[in-house]
Amino acid sequence: MTSTDPIDAQNATTADESVDDFWAVIPAGGAGTRLWPLSRASSPKFLHDLTGRGRSLLQATAARLAPLCGPRLVVVTGAVHQEAVSAQLPQLIDCKLLAEPSPRDSMAAIGWAAAVVERENPEAVIGSFAADHIVGAEDDFRAAVREAVALARTGDVVTIGIRPTHPSTGFGYIHEGQQLGVAGAPHGYRVQAFVEKPDERTARSYLETGEYRWNAGMFVVKAKVLLDVLANYHPQLAQSLREIAADPHSLAPRWSELTKIAIDHAVAEPAAADGRVAVVRGDFPWDDVGDFDSLTDLLPPDAHLGHGQIHGQIDGQIDGQGDGSLAVLGDAAQVLGVDAGGLVAAQSGRLVAVLGIDNVVVVDTPDALLVTTRDKAQQVKRIVDALKAQERTDLT
Repeated sequence: MTSTDPIDAQNATTADESVDDFWAVIPAGGAGTRLWPLSRASSPKFLHDLTGRGRSLLQATAARLAPLCGPRLVVVTGAVHQEAVSAQLPQLIDCKLLAEPSPRDSMAAIGWAAAVVERENPEAVIGSFAADHIVGAEDDFRAAVREAVALARTGDVVTIGIRPTHPSTGFGYIHEGQQLGVAGAPHGYRVQAFVEKPDERTARSYLETGEYRWNAGMFVVKAKVLLDVLANYHPQLAQSLREIAADPHSLAPRWSELTKIAIDHAVAEPAAADGRVAVVRGDFPWDDVGDFDSLTDLLPPDAHLGHGQIHGQIDGQIDGQGDGSLAVLGDAAQVLGVDAGGLVAAQSGRLVAVLGIDNVVVVDTPDALLVTTRDKAQQVKRIVDALKAQERTDLT
């Protein structure tokens, strides 16, 4: 996976790359419960540097989009995260940081941003990209977005489908139809349908056809078109979002009344059934950092320690730099690994020692310690559910 150094969003834009009618929208929500105790409701994963590259996932997302949108960036986040987001993205114009009073799912967040952009330019194209995903080969990503913009100008709702690398049961899929042949979008296809997360046998059958892509939740569409299409299926929600954008003072009393629904269910799926959705093939590396198992493989090579070697600080000596068996997120000097493999997130300032265990996950924070395996990483949410049942809100 490629990476870039942190950049200033405004300075990164060049005349050759910027798309004048394109606005980037970043919905920054969710608690990332499968990454507990690093990610919590009060400090979700998009605010963290989970790749060891010196910037948060949110900052990386904004930097990745900067050459396309320049200052035309809108971030939608929870009111409790408004201050943290503003601190991480100081280039944001105040009126383009939208703070939700409460979570109402992705349609309300993206639709609100679309309504705000629509008031500035009804013909503007918006692209919605989650704040907590990792993308490699960023030039290829931006090329796919440019193709999506070309398709969106024709009036379609457009998504970017990721080429599957294995029969994942953790992602939804997009079923491709015929190639569209739109100028500027050579990799654009009609979407036949969005399908839910399959079992492994079904996923394998999808890959064998070559007609399916992972659904990464990336949507590119004219702001006006998105709201007009939404009005076909949820007219009151579309009307309310436009009225909130017209009168920001109505946000607080009206927000809790909005229909709580994901954009996939509200727009993408029914619009695909009506033949109004297109997909651009995205062949760049992508991951939604869904759990500690995937995070282990996403850390850069220099964050991995060799199997059978000791790494850490003992009497001022630092030993070992190996073949990538034990990945470390945090201060490697606080980790000792002997015949161990997996992931250690050292966040508490104390020494973490792992001996004779493969595929282990150890996440050490000042107030909570998680020990599990990579195989069970998807089930970390059960810990959060148990803590909520015990009303341990201080830990969730």
